[in-house]
Amino acid sequence: MNGKAQVAGGGSGIVGTCATCGRPLTQVGPKGECVRCLASLGFLNDSQPSEAPGSCGRLMPGPLKYDHFEVEVGADGFPNELGAGAMAITYRARDTVLNSTVALKVIDRKVAQNPGARSRFLREARAAAQIHHPNVARVSHYGQQEGECFYVMELVEGETLEAKVRREGPMPLALALEVIEQAARALVAAEACGVVHRDIKPSNIMLESDPSGTPIVKVIDYGIAKVLAPDAQSGAEQTHTGFIGTPAFASPEQFGDGHKIDTRSDIYSLGATFWYLLTGRVPFLSGSLEGIRAKQDKALPVEELRSLCVPGQVVGLLKSMLAPDPKDRPQSARELLAALRRCCARFNPEARARRRRTLLVQSSMALTIVAIALGSWWYQHSQSLAGRDRSIAVLPFENLSSDKENAYFTDGVQDEILTDLAKIADLKVISRTSVMQYKSGAARNLRKIGEELGVAHVVEGSVQRAGNKVRVNAQLIDARDDRHEWAENYDRPIDDVFAIQSEIAKAIADQLQARLSPAEENTIEQLPTADVVAFEQYSKAKTLMMLIAGEGGPIDRAYKEAVDLLKSATARDPGFHPAFCQLALANDYLYAQGYDHTPERLSAAEEALKKAAELRPDSAATHLARAQHLYHALRDYNGALSELGLARRGLPNDPRVPELAGYILRRQGKLEEGLRALQQAATLDPRNTDLLFQISASYSGLRRYADMAGTLDRALQIKPDDVVLGAIRAEVDLQWRADPEPMCRFVERVRSERPESLPDVVDNWFRCALAKRDWAGAEQALAALGDNPFFADGPILLNRDFGEGLLARCLHDEARARRGFAAARAAQEQVVAKQKDYAPALCLLGLIDAALGNKQAALEEGRRATELLPVSKDALYGPIVSAYFAIIAAWVGEKNLAIEQLSAVVQPGVYATLCTDYGYLKTFPFWDPLRRDPSFEKIVASLAPKQ
Repeated sequence: MNGKAQVAGGGSGIVGTCATCGRPLTQVGPKGECVRCLASLGFLNDSQPSEAPGSCGRLMPGPLKYDHFEVEVGADGFPNELGAGAMAITYRARDTVLNSTVALKVIDRKVAQNPGARSRFLREARAAAQIHHPNVARVSHYGQQEGECFYVMELVEGETLEAKVRREGPMPLALALEVIEQAARALVAAEACGVVHRDIKPSNIMLESDPSGTPIVKVIDYGIAKVLAPDAQSGAEQTHTGFIGTPAFASPEQFGDGHKIDTRSDIYSLGATFWYLLTGRVPFLSGSLEGIRAKQDKALPVEELRSLCVPGQVVGLLKSMLAPDPKDRPQSARELLAALRRCCARFNPEARARRRRTLLVQSSMALTIVAIALGSWWYQHSQSLAGRDRSIAVLPFENLSSDKENAYFTDGVQDEILTDLAKIADLKVISRTSVMQYKSGAARNLRKIGEELGVAHVVEGSVQRAGNKVRVNAQLIDARDDRHEWAENYDRPIDDVFAIQSEIAKAIADQLQARLSPAEENTIEQLPTADVVAFEQYSKAKTLMMLIAGEGGPIDRAYKEAVDLLKSATARDPGFHPAFCQLALANDYLYAQGYDHTPERLSAAEEALKKAAELRPDSAATHLARAQHLYHALRDYNGALSELGLARRGLPNDPRVPELAGYILRRQGKLEEGLRALQQAATLDPRNTDLLFQISASYSGLRRYADMAGTLDRALQIKPDDVVLGAIRAEVDLQWRADPEPMCRFVERVRSERPESLPDVVDNWFRCALAKRDWAGAEQALAALGDNPFFADGPILLNRDFGEGLLARCLHDEARARRGFAAARAAQEQVVAKQKDYAPALCLLGLIDAALGNKQAALEEGRRATELLPVSKDALYGPIVSAYFAIIAAWVGEKNLAIEQLSAVVQPGVYATLCTDYGYLKTFPFWDPLRRDPSFEKIVASLAPKQ
């Protein structure tokens, strides 16, 4: 091991503990050392014994492949081990289906021979998989093979705390506090799921860094977890008999003291880990279980801490965490987290330096007394600051104006307050998209809203506009107990509304005791505009774009209307920087999505961006607008990521930053990384169903259909009556299992119960009829289709004329088929004429030409489309274009070319398109020319769901 890999251990059948690090042993070295640990960490004796099978928990290697997970082999030809314990080895492995790297833990055959043990491991793996938290490495798969049990964990590319301490020595207090605080957050998440880790130790906590260098902690290896959830199966609490864990870090109750093992046991182990980080040693060391247990009842060797100048408050916290009796420890992970936050606030290096400077400038006794008093106040203030949860949602304000047209003005006031608060890094602020769902005038259940959004505080307010006057009311409420913490009324001239917004944001930040940097304060004080009419137009444009995009309405018309409003706003106020940023985004979206992929639209986006950069070149909003332009319009993904890095500094709560990063990474073929970025965005925008749909699309691209279905179910909990979401969810079974029945049943329910919503699902109706070869049903659906596309695979939109041709060909009516395809070609030719180098449009023209028998033209158009948009350039749309080129080749009789193109885009790690999902390959008429071809059937079989 090199200290840079994931380590997992734990065990039973031990004969002692390592004299150096306290790990369990199954075979002791000549001086009582842990042979494997000494060898792997560089602490070798002159007479190092050979490492026999079973020493220090090492297992003989099993098969190199477990299900579809293949163990990686190192340069020495041996399996690449990440770590080992007395009951398992963890390997670095590759998921051959998704082409991703994972950590694979294989349980000893002897343990797996016990049927009860196998069932318990399965139950534990399921429990661990339920813990969704950024500080926990998730379990994602469980299996059994040739007498062994195994499960798969997220691979953390970092360093264990044990390796870091051995390499660098004890940690500085500030870093150790930050690490333990993040680990405590993981315990809070596990506690909520009813899971106790039971083997918290430095080798089971990983440390990695995000791109900015911020340390990120990951708790790994829930393999010996204890299930405490109320709905756990009978007997779940008796997961293992006898001692389980790592003695030097185990709580007294784990040695069989009769106490119930719960979260307080993990708190003890985390305390021992904290001790190790500060000193480089465990609090109690002995060569046997009995020796360690006996020492735990004695006084802690706190002189070790004092010799290292560990503050008394931290010593007190450690003593409480390491109390022998569980009732004397923090009684929950949340209680521990609050205590840790108090320590973090008090011993933050900046706070210490500030207090030191204050004391140095005091020269008289009176001033010293004042300083002491201030220090006492600051201590209490810091404790309060640490105990508060600075998470907030600014709910839609109520429009009290008699003119209902002022609703957009009211929305704008709320949005600007939210935007100002979101610029403060010390706060967590929920996005406008999620909070706008609470716009209803009905009485709000603030506790429920706080739970749904994951915040402790909400802001409510109202706006009343009359003539040249405006009244703005704002209230800060603790959503946990409906307690009003602050309220204020502002009666001002209408022109002062922009100053009011900044004042409210700063007042709320002050109430939450959030720290504002000078740069943040300066940014908040920048007014968006001085023109009220321009502000109304800007607010209406933003609301229009957000609501239409989220509801699946006529997006192109909405964005074009927004462009007109924003152009008017910037004409009224040429210094309106946010409006120019929004105008660039609206134009870029229309260009990139193919609604208006013309040089004129691109030029309009560039002009708006240029003006924004002239007004505020260093603004985070300018960097975000430039990132969006580089992504949408120019496909400069590296440049866009660079701009996002600059934008993130000034927009710490803007979900568009991680969301756009997710889209870029997805386009670059980094599907897993892109998915994680989108999930991060969802923490700031938890009720944005459009974002949840994009997450589900990423799961679909990874062929992770169960996760796709779960994400869509989550979206439907937010919008249970959303017909479009319901139809997408119903289609999962067709994609996954080639089963069109759920989608057909859903369509039938809509037709009978909600006929007014039929236009939203008529495309699904046509597709499921084609998949079932129900030609009569397909005729009915086609008649109802109207102007709706019947198949939307990314940028490829197949319309009614094409559907007419496709259905007629299935019915062997060639005259009707030619009429349909000819009409489709006439329309598509006009699109291509305006967008000559737009690959999806050219690819669709090639498909139509193939249907008409224009073989040479079809192949040239398809090949040109793949050259314009190869998979290497765009990992999202590139596979779609290549897949349709395969269909083109199949339709013109070039089967070898078709198989070659199709084979390239169904490989693991390539984004799965809708038309290359197993279900559509199995059932859809697109692929009929290749049926019964052995190579094609082999591809289809390879994608079939595993039973």
